[in-house]
Amino acid sequence: MIQPQTMLKVADNTGAKIIQCFRVLGGTRRRTSQIGDIIVGTVKVAEPRRLVKKHDVVRAVIIRQRNPFRRSDGSYLRFDDNACVVLEGKTKEPKGGRILGPVPRELKEKGFDKIAGLAEELI
Repeated sequence: MIQPQTMLKVADNTGAKIIQCFRVLGGTRRRTSQIGDIIVGTVKVAEPRRLVKKHDVVRAVIIRQRNPFRRSDGSYLRFDDNACVVLEGKTKEPKGGRILGPVPRELKEKGFDKIAGLAEELI
C-alpha cells in the first residue's frame, strides 16, 4: 500500500536511489496503490552524473511492497522493502537497463513485459 509521502527505493540503474511518491495515478479519489500501479514522484537521493538527477519528477511502477499483496490463487506475497522502477516518459518501458532484486509475476500480467524480462528473479 503506497500513498503520497511514501519513500521508495529504486530498483534499477538510472542513478536515482530514493523516490518520494506524491501522486497515485488511476483516478481522482485514488489514495493508495499496490504492485503494478504507476505513481508520480520526485527523486530525493541520486548518484551524480547519471540519467536521473535529484529533484526530477518521474513516473515509476511499484515492483515491491511491504504490505501483504493478495494473489488470485489466495496466497499472499510480502517483501522486505517498498521499491519501484523509473519509467520512460508516459510509456511502460523502463528507463534503466537493469532491474535489481526480485519482481513478482503480476507485473508481466499488467503489461510490463520488458521489466519482467530484465528482472534477475521472477517470483
